[in-house]
Amino acid sequence: MTKKQKKALIRIIISVALVGLISLLPVKGYLRFGMFMIPYLVIGYDILRKAGKGIMNRQVFDENFLMAVATIGAIALGDYTEGVAVMIFYQIGELFQSYAVGKSRRNISELMDIRPDYANIRTESGELEQVDPDEVEIGSIIVVQPGEKVPIDGIIAEGKSSLNTSALTGESLPRDAAAGDEIISGCINMTGVLEIKTTREFGESTVSKILDMVENASSRKSRSENFISKFAHYYTPIVCYLAAALAILPPLVSILFLSIAPNWGEWIFRALTFLVISCPCALVISIPLSFFAGIGGASNAGVLVKGSNYLETLAQTKYVVFDKTGTLTKGVFEVAGVHHNTMEEAKILEYAALAESFSTHPISRSLKTAYGKEIDQNRVTDVEEISGNGVTAKVDGVSVAVGNAKLMKRIGVEAVECHQVGTVIHVAIDGAYAGHILISDVLKPTSKEAIVNLKKNGIKETVMLTGDIDKVAQQVAGELGVDRVYSELLPADKVSKVEELLAKKTEKEKLAFVGDGINDAPVLARADVGIAMGGLGSDAAIEAADVVLMTDEPSKIAAVMKIARKTIGIANQNIVFALGVKFLVLVLGALGYANMWAAVFADVGVSVIAILNAIRAMRVKQPNMTA
Repeated sequence: MTKKQKKALIRIIISVALVGLISLLPVKGYLRFGMFMIPYLVIGYDILRKAGKGIMNRQVFDENFLMAVATIGAIALGDYTEGVAVMIFYQIGELFQSYAVGKSRRNISELMDIRPDYANIRTESGELEQVDPDEVEIGSIIVVQPGEKVPIDGIIAEGKSSLNTSALTGESLPRDAAAGDEIISGCINMTGVLEIKTTREFGESTVSKILDMVENASSRKSRSENFISKFAHYYTPIVCYLAAALAILPPLVSILFLSIAPNWGEWIFRALTFLVISCPCALVISIPLSFFAGIGGASNAGVLVKGSNYLETLAQTKYVVFDKTGTLTKGVFEVAGVHHNTMEEAKILEYAALAESFSTHPISRSLKTAYGKEIDQNRVTDVEEISGNGVTAKVDGVSVAVGNAKLMKRIGVEAVECHQVGTVIHVAIDGAYAGHILISDVLKPTSKEAIVNLKKNGIKETVMLTGDIDKVAQQVAGELGVDRVYSELLPADKVSKVEELLAKKTEKEKLAFVGDGINDAPVLARADVGIAMGGLGSDAAIEAADVVLMTDEPSKIAAVMKIARKTIGIANQNIVFALGVKFLVLVLGALGYANMWAAVFADVGVSVIAILNAIRAMRVKQPNMTA
């Protein structure tokens, strides 16, 4: 419990005790009124203050105004106990709300705790100086000691350690890191001292981007939330006018047309009861809380959802389209062999590694790893990267072309087809075919389970888009159980395919695209909901996406869709329940069958039940993984 919540609880306990004590005392008249005002002001002074501010700011019609008018009116009519009781129960409802919001916020606050307070810079004297992370420039050396947060993205220049990444990924197992490894901000250094050369400014670092995603999530509201906001905007003034009419019109009709006693007190009390009943707290509180809890539950599972509107879209998703490399596969390519070569394997690998030395593509990294020697980029000139084809360059003055069959055709060289399944990298030297390098990717352990669980959760069709050759694509799709596959696609082709798929589905059915690379950014932005791999994925993909999987596990997709559907279900339950009870008790109150206690239940009771229902969105079991 927070300090504010403890204070509210103490006020509630004191007020209840005072009301109980005063009720037992044989006092009447002004003395009784004065004594009841003590617990009333103890429990309700903040509500009265907010109502007063609302009137002064010309924003009259809110729940504080309704509570203030209803309770003051009840006290004015001599119903002291009921007037104070309404305020007490309202504050109990507010306490429940505060607790529920705090509970769901704690999942997200773990992410907020990754914000670093300082960065260590070594001074000329060799001592460490703490500075604001915003002041650290790119290329600076920062020192991170055991127990400290990594404040800025960079490369480890010296030292080795274990890193706690649980706040970023939800993974409990530590990751080992050593000199030369990339390191992202938000991790906690557990063992050794690390010297890190920064590669980004603090504002562009991973931790800043994640925090920005979390902080902006509440600004992207679902249709349900927007409906409730508009509903409350018109609903509250209407019920205030109806209450005024209920207090004034029946007595006037009695005087002018029926010639009977007006019973002003009875009708005013009905009007006040009507006001308490009509308070839209249950809706205004529980619906946003349902989505907030859903986002909190997702973050606890290692998934960042950038807004409640995306939860709504995920709940309606029927088609899931995947990129292959780095999404369904690890993107860890290994050279499996060199075939049909006209020169030594080592020489072909050397030419290929040097030609690809300027690229950061996973295939390029695998070639450089297979070469196994230090790359001297001074040997390489005239580098040209041809999108969807490969790379041409001059190595030691020799023309080298490294890429797929399209590249070979482009330069007029006949490629030899490989007899094995994998990614084939053809190499041409001085315009002549020199052989090809077979590279195999590795499936992620949870990819197959992800496809299975998606189908179990109502996904109609899974599709895979890849730039890889058809043979490899078909093999991967067959192993995973993907329904449809499109291969040998350029980045622009992926967008076109998604456009085709979007055109075929119904309006209510949504399409999700899952990718990781910079070339996936346009597709992520075009899909109804874009899902990016956050751990190894590119910055462009993460920024373009609506949902980020911090653990890079495809199995999380089914989990977040389950969370989304549960959240929407809970929000709809709360809307139906709150409106149903409200309108029933409103009618009974107008007819005189519902007293102030019924009004309290219709307001506070319904709010508490709706809030307790809303926080269920945080608890969603992860899908069972099949062997």
